[in-house]
Amino acid sequence: MISNNYFNDNDDLIDHFDSLTPWNEVVDQYEQGFEDFAEYQKSGKEELAFAPGNYEDAIEFYRSTLEAGGDIAGNDISQISKQMDEEGLKYKDGQVGFPKVMLDVVEKIKSAGLLPYGIHRHYGGLGLPSVVQSMLSECVSRGDGSLAITLGCMNLAETVERFGTDAMIHEFVPKMAAGELCGAMALTEPNYGSDLPNLQTKAIKGEDGTWKITGTKRFITHACGFGSAPSIILTLARTGTTTSGARGLSFFLVHSKDVFVASIEKKMGLHCSPTCEVVFENSPGILIGEEGKGLVKYSMAMMNQARLNIAAQAMGIATAAYFEGKKYAEERVQFGKTINNITAVKKMLERMEREVAAMRCILYEASFAVDQYRWKEERGKMKGLNEKDIKKDESFKKWEKLASLFTPLSKYYITEMANLVAYDSMQIHGGSGYTEDYDVARLYRDVRITNIYEGTTQLQTVACIGGIVSGMTETGIYREYLKSEMATFAASNGLNDLFKQFESVVAEFAEIDSTPLREELAFEVVESAARFHNSLLLERSIGRSKVERRTYRKSIADAYILDSSAILAANLTKIRGKKKTPVTA
Repeated sequence: MISNNYFNDNDDLIDHFDSLTPWNEVVDQYEQGFEDFAEYQKSGKEELAFAPGNYEDAIEFYRSTLEAGGDIAGNDISQISKQMDEEGLKYKDGQVGFPKVMLDVVEKIKSAGLLPYGIHRHYGGLGLPSVVQSMLSECVSRGDGSLAITLGCMNLAETVERFGTDAMIHEFVPKMAAGELCGAMALTEPNYGSDLPNLQTKAIKGEDGTWKITGTKRFITHACGFGSAPSIILTLARTGTTTSGARGLSFFLVHSKDVFVASIEKKMGLHCSPTCEVVFENSPGILIGEEGKGLVKYSMAMMNQARLNIAAQAMGIATAAYFEGKKYAEERVQFGKTINNITAVKKMLERMEREVAAMRCILYEASFAVDQYRWKEERGKMKGLNEKDIKKDESFKKWEKLASLFTPLSKYYITEMANLVAYDSMQIHGGSGYTEDYDVARLYRDVRITNIYEGTTQLQTVACIGGIVSGMTETGIYREYLKSEMATFAASNGLNDLFKQFESVVAEFAEIDSTPLREELAFEVVESAARFHNSLLLERSIGRSKVERRTYRKSIADAYILDSSAILAANLTKIRGKKKTPVTA
């Protein structure tokens, strides 16, 4: 793997940080008038000592955090990724062992103060907005996907922070921030993957008011904990009848010492990410939130953040694949020249480059949308405000809806394109890339899961389609967002034409009254939305970028819009053609 600072060596990422991200808006939402700084001045609470008191301090803190994280990602993590992959995990009698180099580098991250990046500073975390978290996750994932998952699980405190009692928050979240606890999500069962409303793990309440959980969960990442840190397992279990569906499910916190890890999966990739089968036998559980809202409220909220995390993971792996492919092409000589000068290879590298740029745009826009509503909710809870009152705010409602669309849209698009970028990188490496001598083989294996776990691409399509169709009506929130963003710059003829194509795709789809046909053609609509969405973001970025990079960004945007126009034209042809053909059983 290339050894470098994975933040500083990435010109496009730096462009997003320096020019494209509206930091004042992000800081306004996260700091809410720099409340933590003001509180520190009064109380001297140690956990608030690094709270910024102005925009400049906040942005500089974000930069220094990313530079420190990029340094460890590129000069430490990336350099042990091959060894970690080859050593893998060891399982014996319910215990999982990790490579020493992995334990050591996590300890280095902890010593650098970077471990609790996703935890609020009130509970011992760094206090980073979603955009910064995504940037950091991208850097770490470029170094190694497995280790990025480990850090993500050690930051899996959001659900407890948002929905737990004060006692629960103060008991568990600071321990996660200190690296004394890991986290895990236990949703999937052996016979129920995405079909969560029908899962069978049971939670029974005793006469003393305590809950006991019995059942088996599969594909549970880090249910074993990490090193000496046990896990708190956020568990979905049935408290209602077997026929009560989603409304009969509740959410619990279970300690890993109270379950048995029956096995870990032998996987194609991510060899140092423990994927566990977990057996619950009258395991004590602590109810999170209200009974019966485990899936419809708490699990869905947790999965939305998890999907954004996986998008960032795929973003990082795709970035690694692009840079590794580019480096190889610049060094490999064939026919008397380096292969990056061969037209067919040059074309592949250019497509990889613009896809990575588009992926980064949609990831950070989704993260920005989360920042525009989430912190109002969390700050409000800290102040004891009523949740319903917080959600009455029109800006809150707008961005919550947009984030609910952008999250699955970005998860689908980034993970699918990351697979394509890794595929192309291996192709550029030729036969050498098919061996384990080059890192691209591991990247190719590692990225393949990203469009499967935390909801397949097909499930992301289901999650997106309603928001796109309803959002594109004359008064729809997505149309309002797109039009308002296009009004901030002089849209090109190409982008305006693409918008008309997108409108036609949605309009033709909306006319379909056959449910099977709508299900069959939903992906074409979602793909069209993603392509237009990214085209808009890429063209919007031209005027925001540094002057010296505007010509470059325009070339990327123009080429991407041309690709997108061809894809939307094909999708429109498919939809119109299918509408004329009767649906057969």
